[in-house]
Amino acid sequence: MADAIAVLSQKGGTGKTTTVRTLSDVLRRCGLRVLAVDLDPQGNLSDYFDVPPDASPTIAEVLTGGASLRDAIHDDVVPAALSLAEAELQLAGRMGRELALKRALRDVRDDYDLVLVDCPPSLGLLTVNGVVAADHALISAEAQHFALQGVVQVLDMLDVARDLHNERLNWLGVVLNVADMRTVHSRETYAALKEEYGDEVFETTIRASIAYAESAERGVSILDHRPDLGADYVALAGEVLQRLGGFDAARRRLRRLSA
Repeated sequence: MADAIAVLSQKGGTGKTTTVRTLSDVLRRCGLRVLAVDLDPQGNLSDYFDVPPDASPTIAEVLTGGASLRDAIHDDVVPAALSLAEAELQLAGRMGRELALKRALRDVRDDYDLVLVDCPPSLGLLTVNGVVAADHALISAEAQHFALQGVVQVLDMLDVARDLHNERLNWLGVVLNVADMRTVHSRETYAALKEEYGDEVFETTIRASIAYAESAERGVSILDHRPDLGADYVALAGEVLQRLGGFDAARRRLRRLSA
């Protein structure tokens, strides 16, 4: 059964969606079967993967009971659209609303090694669905002054989700994203996170670059568009697999990819 990882942040602009897209790419190149679930009404992850804008059904129909998750998979991506915002409102009035994604995933978890869920940049019902359905949570934090505060808010939400709905939820760690480690500010942000959370902070930091927007516009993975930047995500994938445990064959392929 696949391990499910919810990737989340308290605000937008932290590189969260790029992280889901590129980690999916790296892990697939290592031979893993990876399902990417877009849980953000903006649908940026779906755009990254070039899912047609009229693709149907989407995660909105899945959460409201209009389609199975299996039917909503398009080339190993479950896409989102603006209709997901309306679906969230419909979901809010239902019993067991926090469990909708968890129930939907049951039918396909045996088909994959990993499920990566791109949660919206807020701590609302869709994000709650993401973490309740997940085995692990990965927090993306931007290299800026309020990063520590944002991580605290996400961790508070994870504690509530763990207490009420998902006692086995594991915090995989926090990755410092959109970072320029040449600057004092980024280094101080990383040091503050390390001081507070120690080994829960990934050693890998993801560099800020306009090249990510360029690669998204061209529909090309950063691994091919700018391999030097893609190396950050190869390193992050290695840390993720190490923390998950197992996946020995994938880790060996990843070492060759890194080389």
